[in-house]
Amino acid sequence: MKDEQTMENREENTLQEEAVNEAVQAESAEAQEEAVNGTDSAAEPQASNEEMNRLQALAEENEKRYLRAQADFDNFRRRTQKEKEDLAKYASMKLITELVPVIDNFERAIATAPANAESESFAKGVSMIFRQLEGVLQAEGLTSMETVGQPFNPEFHQAIMQVESEEHEEGIVVEEVQKGYMLKDKVLRPAMVKVSM
Repeated sequence: MKDEQTMENREENTLQEEAVNEAVQAESAEAQEEAVNGTDSAAEPQASNEEMNRLQALAEENEKRYLRAQADFDNFRRRTQKEKEDLAKYASMKLITELVPVIDNFERAIATAPANAESESFAKGVSMIFRQLEGVLQAEGLTSMETVGQPFNPEFHQAIMQVESEEHEEGIVVEEVQKGYMLKDKVLRPAMVKVSM
C-alpha cells in the first residue's frame, strides 16, 4: 500500500511538475510574445513614420514636377500665341519685300518722265498706278522712313559715306540715296544715307 501511495504521490508530483512546467512555459511564451510585440509595436510606428516621410517627400516632388510642367506649358502656349500673332501681322512681309524694288523703279520712271505734251498723259497714268500701289502697300502697314535731318541711327540707316556739311552738325543724315521702309513696327529695309561729319 505504501508503494501504491508512493507511486500515486510520484504521479501527482510528476503531474504537478508538468503543470508547473507548462505554466512556466506558457508564461515564458507570453513574455516572449510581448517582447516581440513590444519591439514590433515600437518598430512599427518608426517604420510607418519613415514610410510617411518618404511618401510626403514623393508627393512634394510630384507637386513640384506638376507645377514645372504647368509653367512650361503656359510658356509654350504664350510663345505659340505670339508666333501666331507675328505670323498674321507680318504674313505679307515676303511679298512686300519683293515689291519694294518695284516701288523704287516706279519712282525713278516718274522722276525721269519727259516733260512734253504727248507723254504727259502717259506719265500721269503711270503716276496714278503708282499711287494706287502705294495705297495698297500702306494699307498693309508699309511706310517710308523720314531720314534727312534726323540723327544717324544704325537700326534704321545704312551709312554709305560721310560728307562735310556746314548746315548740319556731326552725325546727321544729310542725303537719302535709297529710301528705307518700315513694315508696321519692323524695319523692312534700312535707308541708305550720307551722314555729316
